Amino acid sequence: MKQTPCSLTTLCYIDDGKRFLMMNRNKKKRDVNSGKWIGVGGHFEDGEDPVDCLLREVHEETGLKLLGYNFRGIVTFVYDDNIPEYMHLFTADSYEGEIGSCDEGDLEWIDKNDIFDLELWEGDKIFLKRLVDDTDKGMIFLKLRYDKEGNLLEAIEH
Repeated sequence: MKQTPCSLTTLCYIDDGKRFLMMNRNKKKRDVNSGKWIGVGGHFEDGEDPVDCLLREVHEETGLKLLGYNFRGIVTFVYDDNIPEYMHLFTADSYEGEIGSCDEGDLEWIDKNDIFDLELWEGDKIFLKRLVDDTDKGMIFLKLRYDKEGNLLEAIEH
């Protein structure tokens, strides 16, 4: 059986109760997320599991050490002819340290009521609605298909 190559990533929304820590991706050249607001995270390194990647990426991008986090599900991204990305989605509600600067974008606490006024990926709005809803603790399994211009073509929730 042939294995399909893929990209493995994490994404975390750090929650202080009323706000999420989000990043405006505005500092890297050739960034697929340029101009969008997203959580913090990134690609797995060799030998990492999802939690290893989560903890490392959050610390690298924010300076924070996570003390409490929850796995919320997997979002599969299919972009045109590129390899699929399997994003491991987390929220975190306990951390220590001071927020530093990030070379990928500007970090900002965003009130949960204001998140949908930001420049977001259309597919992110689907899982963010569930993350903002404090009563929804269920797992998220979502497949998002985008064309090469970044338009959402299909969203399937399992």
